Amino acid sequence: MEDTRNAPAPEQRLADDLRTLIEEGEALLRGVASEAGALGADAQQRLAEQLESARGRLAELEKVATERTKAAAKATDDWVHDNPWQAVGIGVGVGLVVGLLIGRR
Repeated sequence: MEDTRNAPAPEQRLADDLRTLIEEGEALLRGVASEAGALGADAQQRLAEQLESARGRLAELEKVATERTKAAAKATDDWVHDNPWQAVGIGVGVGLVVGLLIGRR
């Protein structure tokens, strides 16, 4: 069974994959640059434009993910401040369930 406790969120995995793709594309672009003729220069220009576009989308994805995370943290903080005893009760309940599960092993 796979351990998912420390696994990154899907948005983070996507951002990491995009970042890797951009880095590999830039490396390919640098490698082809010295051997490119007229046809290669056109392809090189298109690839550079697409990499720049991907970089912009990655930055936007990271911005949206950060904003969502901050909004969720703020909502949770507000709820806990508005309902402290319910938060304590939920914490006790979760702790009890985890304790029972651990105790069964």
